[in-house]
Amino acid sequence: MKNQSGIISLSLPFAAGVAAAALTARPFEGAAASCLAVCIFFLISVSSGRTGRGPLLMLYFCLGFMCWCTRALNPVLPRPPSPAIGALAGRIENAGFPGEHSAAIIKALLTGQRNSLERSTIAAFRKSGAAHILALSGLHLGVLYIVIRSFMRPIGNSRFARALGSVLTVAACGLYAHATGASPSIVRALLFIIVNELGRQCPDRRPSPLGTFCTALTLQLAFRPDYINSVGFQLSYLAMLGITLVLPWLDKWYPESRYPSPTRYIWKCAALAISCQIFTAPVAWIHFRTFPKYFLITNLIAMPLTELVIAGSVLSLLLDAAGLCPQFLITACGRMVELLEYCLETIASI
Repeated sequence: MKNQSGIISLSLPFAAGVAAAALTARPFEGAAASCLAVCIFFLISVSSGRTGRGPLLMLYFCLGFMCWCTRALNPVLPRPPSPAIGALAGRIENAGFPGEHSAAIIKALLTGQRNSLERSTIAAFRKSGAAHILALSGLHLGVLYIVIRSFMRPIGNSRFARALGSVLTVAACGLYAHATGASPSIVRALLFIIVNELGRQCPDRRPSPLGTFCTALTLQLAFRPDYINSVGFQLSYLAMLGITLVLPWLDKWYPESRYPSPTRYIWKCAALAISCQIFTAPVAWIHFRTFPKYFLITNLIAMPLTELVIAGSVLSLLLDAAGLCPQFLITACGRMVELLEYCLETIASI
């Protein structure tokens, strides 16, 4: 825990330094933010009785500040998705998913391509508070990660099998992240997966959720400090911060039972939506001047259905590529997409 607390305490001033440097593009505001951050870290150091760490905190703050300035002089241009995503989109269109918009929605969920979606469909997702589902994010890579891990179970649980499974899992997730253009939220999820898989190789020293969060945040800002201005980056990390800090607390309100409980599952989904919304709502309001009134209902319905659709679609496409996909699986995926679209259109019309 000592190393983890060190990562946590040092990543925060580094991230604050990057944020303060990004704000310097706005005169006065940036200077005020920098001075305020310096004062806060000095006061924290003094009040905690550990003044010896003050210079170290300031060093990491300055490193973050200089890291952003260096990247601002040499900006990295966004990279388009690879041709493999186009091939995947074509396979989705030819898979035969039933429903007028099923293939278009599945294509948006798996590839991020929304050019085939009707305006009415996009509007229904946006008005119901489910627009984030259509944008490739950590949710999509997380579901893909679970699917890949399930495929790795037959190789066993020996030390070599765990190492091989981790390498193959990270490689598959990394290829998907690279192919889709490596958006900030996808990279964030990939870093979480890498840290989690490293922890699987050392069962006696598994990283804490907050330690994983701070490690990923520091690594991502160190290589791409310009991500600090990305709305997707901000919302992705704020959502994970809510899951890390608030979700365990809310989860305790409904204790685990010895038997499966539908109400317990509903509460877990509601707690997840609330913990994310607490941190993301202010930033979403600043950027978009909107707040989804029915976010709780939307997430209770849309999130489980979306996870099923992504997992079922991935499985269907893999089996279809091998010539082994049963028709009922493709039909089931299409019907779930139709149900998802119907529910969101109903919520949007309220």
